[in-house]
Amino acid sequence: MNSSLRRIVALTALSASALLVACSSGPEKVKPAELPAPARLMSPTQIWTTQVGGSTTVLAPMAFQGRVYLAGGAGTVAAVDATSGRDAWRLNLGTSLATGPGTDGQTTAVVSQAHQLIAISDGREVWRAQLPAASYTTPLVAGKRVFVLTADRSVVAFDGQTGARLWSQSRPGEPLVLRQAGVLLAVGDTLVAGLSGRLVGLNPGNGSPRWEVQIANSRGTNEVERLVDLVAPVSRVGNTVCARSFGSAVACADAEAGRAVWNKPANGAVGVGGDAALVLGAEADGKLIAWRRANGEKAWDIERLKYRELSAPLSLERLFVVGDGTGQVHLLSTSDGSELTRLTTDGSAVLAQPVLSGPALVVQTRNGGVFAWRAQ
Repeated sequence: MNSSLRRIVALTALSASALLVACSSGPEKVKPAELPAPARLMSPTQIWTTQVGGSTTVLAPMAFQGRVYLAGGAGTVAAVDATSGRDAWRLNLGTSLATGPGTDGQTTAVVSQAHQLIAISDGREVWRAQLPAASYTTPLVAGKRVFVLTADRSVVAFDGQTGARLWSQSRPGEPLVLRQAGVLLAVGDTLVAGLSGRLVGLNPGNGSPRWEVQIANSRGTNEVERLVDLVAPVSRVGNTVCARSFGSAVACADAEAGRAVWNKPANGAVGVGGDAALVLGAEADGKLIAWRRANGEKAWDIERLKYRELSAPLSLERLFVVGDGTGQVHLLSTSDGSELTRLTTDGSAVLAQPVLSGPALVVQTRNGGVFAWRAQ
């Protein structure tokens, strides 16, 4: 199968994998149990809202140096002051977007549905570069370069000022890949990418591999069941990076030494969050599990949010924050998962991990609503 045909098969067959997740608990969508009245053990104050336009894909917001960087499905990209909610800048790129924004505060980059990498500086578009394949992963902007993880398991580096391609690193993989964000981050002077079921450390200067850690191996009787791509977001504390392999495992690796720390079976479809003590993730049915970061042993789990289509969780001091498919935001105690309080948005799904920027806890919904509460 040539690479062009391989990409077409990967993208057109993705609906089958999405259907697999949606129907993992039966032929019909399971209705979640009614929740009791929210606890009021804390009372965050809503400080601002804004709108960037709805999207059917996950366009994750990004927090950086007191701003929140946002993208809407129809092409709006904005940098918003985290304290006031006022726009620092806002730009309509005139094209549908496939990823949220990545930024270093000077250059902001997104990927379009037309497979173009688009760079913005001070609210102005500065260049576009055509990618070799689709990308669903937020670009990483670091060291005056822009790094992109494409759906065909290639990592491509571009000059942040000119858009010139600097290098590309490709890995062969299974014929199907997930149509959702993968893993791409910097740890010290190493670029860490999720390639199939592996975490791979790359030299950011030339793309050469430094180490590999196997998170999961392909298993199953068909191509969909053998999907083990690593999915965003990850939980990083120091050199330890903890990640989820789609439908297979949650594992932690030492990104400085390039070695596995622990690996536990887990059946989830979205990434993980965590703090220095715990790694938290939602299973495909909405069960939340907290693993001890040091050794992977289970600390606790809760089932009261099952079937609520949970986002990846965010860790704040003494609490975890997770959104759901009805636009509710759940604040949970890190000690046992008990509810501290519950917040509401516009009633549409919280697709991406919430973010913390300055004083603001921020979530973005499917309908493009952005809501900020003062973190306590």
